Amino acid sequence: MFLSVFDIFKVGVGPSSSHTMGPMLASARFLDAVRAGSDRVPGSGAAVRLEASLHGSLAFTGKGHATDRAVILGLLGFVPDTLDPTEAERRLSTLRETGTIDVPGIGPLEFDPEKGVVFDYGPPLPGHANGMVLKAFDAAGNLHLTETYYSIGGGFVLTEREMRTEAMKGDDAEVTRPHPFATAAEMLDMGEASGLPIAAMKRANETAGGGRPLDAGLDRLWSVMDACIERGLATDGTLPGGLKVRRRARAIHQALLAERGLNLAQPHTVNDWLSVYAMAVNEENAAGGQVVTAPTNGAAGVVPAVIRYYRDHCVGATHAGIRDFLLTAAAVGGIIKTNASISGAEVGCQGEVGSAAAMAAAGLCAALGGSNAQVENAAEIALEHHLGMTCDPIRGLVQVPCIERNGLGAIKAVAAASLALRGDGTHVVPLDACIETMRQTGRDMSVKYKETSTGGLAVNLPEC
Repeated sequence: MFLSVFDIFKVGVGPSSSHTMGPMLASARFLDAVRAGSDRVPGSGAAVRLEASLHGSLAFTGKGHATDRAVILGLLGFVPDTLDPTEAERRLSTLRETGTIDVPGIGPLEFDPEKGVVFDYGPPLPGHANGMVLKAFDAAGNLHLTETYYSIGGGFVLTEREMRTEAMKGDDAEVTRPHPFATAAEMLDMGEASGLPIAAMKRANETAGGGRPLDAGLDRLWSVMDACIERGLATDGTLPGGLKVRRRARAIHQALLAERGLNLAQPHTVNDWLSVYAMAVNEENAAGGQVVTAPTNGAAGVVPAVIRYYRDHCVGATHAGIRDFLLTAAAVGGIIKTNASISGAEVGCQGEVGSAAAMAAAGLCAALGGSNAQVENAAEIALEHHLGMTCDPIRGLVQVPCIERNGLGAIKAVAAASLALRGDGTHVVPLDACIETMRQTGRDMSVKYKETSTGGLAVNLPEC
């Protein structure tokens, strides 16, 4: 299955790709299904009322992730990459007053914004930890249409049928890719046979099917990432959700700027720069701002932080290097997603920040001139040292430990790339073996530590 750079990196909104963006997209897709009418229950009348239920991790941490709000916004016709916050608030206010959603091509549909989204804390649905069911009813109360969706991480959404057939929506199976690698071993073999670096192979795969202009799309991704960093560095205040977490990125950044040029600065201060870039992104994400999944919202700070580090702190950085960084990172992210998972609800935070660190390490290694073997080594080092990392957000909010964790993930990514560049690419554990280990570790991990906030830090802070 081909995963584009624009599948791995998506422009969206916080605080979560799986719990905010995915449910919003699922709701929008459900409206399309109602509009099409092809799967309606035989004999049912026209749809007049909507309901939704959240299951598994979507239920347990849905309040902290604003999942119910995301579902409603999707039913109102919004999607993450074009969401207008002002218009969204206006439409939500109208819905609260009228209890009606006016859907183009369908007509007015009843929906109670207070009771229409049900949090089901029973067993999760069988297909994935992040499940939701949407239903439409006719005037007599008969079921008009129902669909089960799974938000599988990174903003990817599959119906129950698509989960069974492993047919991801939007995958273009008709296009022949010149370098169709699905594993790291295949990627290295194809690179050796073609004489091409990973970024060039990924570029060839991306352009084989036509579609959107690649470089313009890559530039937009970096522009959104960089703008998110800038907003985070410029904004003070307290994050929403009740934990009263103060934004710290602005104050840290100002202190770092004040220390520039001073002889007293410690050499490890570069770690603070990496951390502040990542924290700026994740503070924006926690506030519901615009971010790029990289590969998820919860891990959205790692890749942008390392790109910013490359651009502003590394000798010889170029704009072409940023494009190669993104392409290489997407290649590694696609391999991880294909063979394991990027979902915290499925494998814990090793699948989110761990995957992001592996992607960032690979991207930086490539941008700094590393060979394909060194790039694969960098990704493996970064991922290996996130194995077993749990996802236990306090109050289900993508704040503690998530914001700082992105900073540490960025630091690990740079360290991994640096170690790999000091070697010749030879190493003991192949990236594919590390990815399989992550998959197995996630399978064996208790559900308490997979984005349910029923274990770990989430239950060991008495005041929370």
